[in-house]
Amino acid sequence: MFVLYKKELQRFFNTAMGYIVIAVFLLITGLFLWVFRGEYNILESGYANLDGLFVLAPWLYLFLAPAVTMQLFAEEQDKGTIELLYTKPIRKISIVFGKFFAGFTLMLIALLPTLLWYVSVLLLAEPIGNVDSGAFWGSFIGLVFLAGTYVSIGVFASALSKNQLVAFVVAVILCFVFLYAGL
Repeated sequence: MFVLYKKELQRFFNTAMGYIVIAVFLLITGLFLWVFRGEYNILESGYANLDGLFVLAPWLYLFLAPAVTMQLFAEEQDKGTIELLYTKPIRKISIVFGKFFAGFTLMLIALLPTLLWYVSVLLLAEPIGNVDSGAFWGSFIGLVFLAGTYVSIGVFASALSKNQLVAFVVAVILCFVFLYAGL
């Protein structure tokens, strides 16, 4: 499992996919939280909190997690390398977990730099440190679990089809259903 995890993670960062996912997530959330005027802007809100991040991130994850996971199984099936993978002395559950944890790790790497924003908000608060840390950490842990949920849905959708675009669309639809239903 670890070898497959490492291979998939290297594939994310040997191509532009990993860097694009991280850059898009941080750029969009950073612009909405710090630059664009509106309800999500931290500096204009008058309160030292990152609530805007926890409103925006699930909607960004809705597209980024399927983009990360659409190739995991679909590409293997399209190229015919899935049969080669199944002939290796690796259990199928290890293959699934290796691919899942690679996608999940990429999503966590995209989320970790947002901790710098938490430190910034701590320092911007008046008095310094006057932030509801419990709400932040609870919401942050919720985003971690949401990333895991979206990645697992994406892995499932990728296993359904040989076409990466179909896997992406199915994953987005399923993630939207789960997000909208509040499940």
